[in-house]
Amino acid sequence: MKFRALLALAGAALLAGCGLNSVPTAEENAKARWADVQANYQRRADTIPALVNTVKGAAASEGKILNDVVSARAKATQIQVTGDDLTDENKMSAYNQAQAGLTLSLQRLQEAYPQLQSQGNFKTLMDQIEGSNNRITIAVRDYNAAVQAYNTRIRTFPDAIGAKIFYGAKPIVPFKAEAGAERMPDVSFGNSN
Repeated sequence: MKFRALLALAGAALLAGCGLNSVPTAEENAKARWADVQANYQRRADTIPALVNTVKGAAASEGKILNDVVSARAKATQIQVTGDDLTDENKMSAYNQAQAGLTLSLQRLQEAYPQLQSQGNFKTLMDQIEGSNNRITIAVRDYNAAVQAYNTRIRTFPDAIGAKIFYGAKPIVPFKAEAGAERMPDVSFGNSN
């Protein structure tokens, strides 16, 4: 009886030392870390285009305000009134209209100034791109660490025994950057969508 108990205890110790629980735990950890990598790539894919469109919209709106001021200023400086023209009602009217147009454009600029946000939006976009890339870098690092731990576990004694016999475990492939991945993706503010 004692021999059977001792044999059962020895068998349990051998099974426990063969990675019966540690191999699937390490494998699931690697899979969870991979899900983190995918989630961070998806976050970047979802966030960056929306921010780019926000920046484009703000820049276009602000560009229109600034173009209106430049245009009004050009019109105002084209009309010249000399001392001899002070009696010409048409020239005086044209001059006054051009100056009023510039005044109106400047007022719009002054009213919009507190809301002018394209520079802030560009900074937010750059911060979000940097933050997304940092999250991805951390997730990839964590995934590769989990893969290394799993691959080491299934190749070293005594876990290698259980990994092969019970699970048919195979090494997991670590994340490797694609060729050209060292280049930052293009962010375009042109008219193409």
